[in-house]
Amino acid sequence: MGRRDLITQKLTRAFAPSRLEVRDDSHLHVGHAGYQPGGESHFSIDIVSDAFKGKSRIERHRMINQELEGELKGGVHALAIQALAPGEEAPR
Repeated sequence: MGRRDLITQKLTRAFAPSRLEVRDDSHLHVGHAGYQPGGESHFSIDIVSDAFKGKSRIERHRMINQELEGELKGGVHALAIQALAPGEEAPR
């Protein structure tokens, strides 16, 4: 299982999101710090979950970082996180 799938699985289990998108943006960071050949080093996460209601942006990021602690210590160099509660999301 690749890191993207593992991240998706962990966040789904932890936060039961109504919306979750995990993107591997590694190709945008070739030549930058932390880039690894083959990708899976830089990710963007867009997540909407009831678990974030009443939480500050920093609290939400900490919650996600705690769930992904192993990945952050084991090869994921960077996460761009947008974590919202239902009703905060912009219409699509």
